[in-house]
Amino acid sequence: MKKRVFLMATIVTLMAVCAFGQSARKYYKAGVEFVDNLKYDDAIAQFTSAIGLEPSNPDYYYARGQAYEKLSKYTEAKADFEKSLVFAPKDVDAMISLGAVCNKLGNYEESLKLLNHASTLDKRNSKVYPEKVITLTNLKKYDQALQASDTAIIIKDTPMDYYWRGIIYRRLNNDVLGKKELEKSISKDKKLAEPRIELADLLISTNPKEAMEQCNEVIKNNNRNTAAYIQRSRVYKKNLDYPSAINDISKTILIDPANPKFYFERGKCYQEFNQHTNAINDFSKTISLNTALKAEDPEVYYARAKSYEEISDYDKARADYNQITFLSKYDAKAREMLELSQKRLYEINREKDPPEIAVISPAPAKDTVEIKGDKTTLLISGSLKDKSKIKSFTINNENVILVEKNGESDFLANINVAGIDKLTFSASDDYNNEKVLNYAIKRTEINPPKVMIIAPYTSEEGQVFLDSPTPNIAIQGKISDESKIKSITVGNFTASYNPNELNPAFTATLDVSNLNKFTVVAEDIYGNRQETEFVLNREGAGIAASNPMGRTWVVFIENSSYETFASLDGPIKDISTMRRALANYQINNIIPKKDMTKAEMERFFNIELRDQVKKNQVKSLMIYYAGHGKYINDVGYWIPVDAKRDDEFTYFNINSLKAGLQGYSDVVVHTLVVSDACESGPGFYSASRAASEAPTCDNTQVAGAKSAQVFSSAGEAYELASDNSKFAATFANTLMNNKNACIPIETIVKSVTSVVASDNKGQKPKFGKIQGLDDSNGTFFFITK
Repeated sequence: MKKRVFLMATIVTLMAVCAFGQSARKYYKAGVEFVDNLKYDDAIAQFTSAIGLEPSNPDYYYARGQAYEKLSKYTEAKADFEKSLVFAPKDVDAMISLGAVCNKLGNYEESLKLLNHASTLDKRNSKVYPEKVITLTNLKKYDQALQASDTAIIIKDTPMDYYWRGIIYRRLNNDVLGKKELEKSISKDKKLAEPRIELADLLISTNPKEAMEQCNEVIKNNNRNTAAYIQRSRVYKKNLDYPSAINDISKTILIDPANPKFYFERGKCYQEFNQHTNAINDFSKTISLNTALKAEDPEVYYARAKSYEEISDYDKARADYNQITFLSKYDAKAREMLELSQKRLYEINREKDPPEIAVISPAPAKDTVEIKGDKTTLLISGSLKDKSKIKSFTINNENVILVEKNGESDFLANINVAGIDKLTFSASDDYNNEKVLNYAIKRTEINPPKVMIIAPYTSEEGQVFLDSPTPNIAIQGKISDESKIKSITVGNFTASYNPNELNPAFTATLDVSNLNKFTVVAEDIYGNRQETEFVLNREGAGIAASNPMGRTWVVFIENSSYETFASLDGPIKDISTMRRALANYQINNIIPKKDMTKAEMERFFNIELRDQVKKNQVKSLMIYYAGHGKYINDVGYWIPVDAKRDDEFTYFNINSLKAGLQGYSDVVVHTLVVSDACESGPGFYSASRAASEAPTCDNTQVAGAKSAQVFSSAGEAYELASDNSKFAATFANTLMNNKNACIPIETIVKSVTSVVASDNKGQKPKFGKIQGLDDSNGTFFFITK
C-alpha cells in the first residue's frame, strides 16, 4: 500500500514538472518569433515569463540577453549572459556574447578574460577571434589584435575581419595598409557599409570625391544608414558645403530623433557655419538628452560656451565653462578638457580695471597714517575688491595673505615699520591690472593717559572709600593726556565723556554690590592705553550703617608744660575727664597730642592730620585744645609750649588752623573745634549759633549736612587759664549724663554756657560757625555706642 502511494506522488510530480517545462518552452518559442520579427520588447516579455516558470534554464537567459542587446540595453544584457553562464559555465556562445557586451560597455579588460577563456574552450570558434580583435584594438594592443585577426581569417575568412585589420592599421598610422585592407573587405562584400564608411573617413582629406562616392554607395544600398549620412556630411564640410552637411545630419535626426550625438554633430556644423543661435539650440538639445540618459558630456558644454562667446553672452559662456570644472571632479574626459575651459574662462573674464584697495585700520587721513611713535610693527586691516582674481598683494614689499569673503578679499597683516616713513600698498590681478597706494607715516606721542577718580574720595594708592552701603555708586573722574581720548570704560561700562575735549572729565554709575575692586581703562586716539585698578574700601560704609556721623575722630591737644608761660595742671586733668566721657560714644580714633611746639602744630594740622584724615576717610572730626590762648589785634592764637612772651610770631595763629582744616574739608563733613583757652577770641568764628536750637537724633537732614563749628571758653579779659575748668567739667558731665541715643553739640553748649556764665560773671562761652569753612547748617552729633 505504501509503495503504491509513493509511486502515485512521484508520477504527479513528474507530470507537474513536464507541464511547467512545456509552458516555459511555449513562452520561449513565442519570444524567438518576436525576435525574428524585430519585436524585441515583446520578445523580452515572453522570455521573462519562461524564466519565471523555469528559472534555471540558461537558454532563456541567453535569449533574453540577446534581445536586450538588440535594444542597446547592454547592462541588462550583461546580467542575463552572466546568469546563463551560472547554469552553463562552459557555454562558449554565452561567453562570447558577454564579451561583446563588455566591449560595448567599455569593459575591455573583463571582455578579454572572457574571450580568452572561450578560445581556450573552443580554439576554432569562428566568433571568438573577431570579437577579441575589437577588444585588443580598444586596449591599443595592436600587434596582438593583428595576430587575432590572422587567426580569425584562417578559421573563417569574413569581410569584417579585413575591416578591423584596416582600422588597426589606421590606428598604427599606416593608411596605405589600412586602405588596402578596407578595399579587400569591400571586394568581399560590396554592400557591407562599415568598410566603405571607414574608407570614406580615410580618403576625406586626400580624395574627397572618392570619399563621397563611398558614402553615396552605402546610402544607395540603405537610405536609413545614419553613419553614412554623418560621414557624407563631413565630406560636405570638407568641401565647405555647410548647407548640404547640415541637411545630411538633419536626415539622421529624422531617422533617430532620440540620439544626442546627431544633434551635437549638427550643432558643430552650425557653429563652423557661424550660425551660433542654431548651434546653441542643438547643443542644448544634446545636453537635455544626455541628462536624461545620465551621460553628460563636457565636450558639449565646451562647444556651447564657444557659441555663447561668439554672440557675446559671456555670463552663459562662463556658466558652461564652470560646468566643465564641476564635471571634472567625476569625469575623466572633463578633466582632460579642464585646462581648455579654464583658458577660455580666463579670456572671457579679462578686464582692465585695477583692484580697489580699502585700508580700514589704521584709518588714513589725507594720505597719512598716524601710528604711535614707538611702534616697530603695525597691524593693518582692510579689503580688496576686483572683478578678477587677485594675483599678488604686498605692503611695503611684504606678501600679504588674503581671505575671500562676500566677494571681497580681506587682509590682516602685521607690518614692520621700524625706521620707515611711508606705507606702500600694491595689488595686481590676473590680468596684471595694478593699483598702488602710498601713505605717509606720522608718528604720534606714546604716553598713556592718566586716570584720576574725584568722587568718591580716592587715595593716591587707589583706594576708593565708600560712605554708604548702597550697591550703585556714581563715579566722577578726570583723564589727563596729551591727545584726545578714544574710549573710557569703568568696570564693564562705557563712561560718559566729551571725546572732543582734551583732559576730559568722565562719569559712570557702577554696581559694586559684588565687587572688591574695579578697573578704569582709558585709551587715547593713538592707541596709548592705561588700565588703572581701584580697590573698594567699605569701612566707612560699615560705620555709616550704625553711625550717621561716619568715621569719627577726636584730636586732643594738651599744652601744659610751657617754657616761658605759666605751666598748667588743668589740661592734663581736663583731657583725662573728656576721654572718660567719650568712652561711651562711637569714636573711631583718638589722637592725643601733648606739649606741642609751634612747628609741630603747623606740621600736624597742615600735613600729618590732613594725610591721615584723607587716607582714612574721616567724616567727623573734633579738635579739642586745652592750654593758653591769646587774642591780639583781632587775631586769635593758641600758645605752643615753646612760645615766647610778648613775641607774637612764636604763637600759633588760628588762621593757620583754619587753613589746615580747609585742606581736608572735601573729605570731612562735620568739623568741631573746642577751644578751652583763655583768649582764643571771637576772630575764630564768623557768626554765633543759638544753642537753644538743638536738633533731635532722628534729624537725618542735619546729620547729613556739612557743619563747621567752634565752641570756645574764650573770655576776652583773661590772661591765664584756670586750672579748675568748669568748661571741661560741664562738657564731660553732659556727655556722661546723656540718656539718649545721641547728643548734639547744641545741647552740650547750652549746659556748659549755663554753668560757666554764672561762674565767670556773665562771660559766656562762644559758639558759632568757623569762618571760611563750608557750613550747610548741619551739626555735630555724639552717637552713643
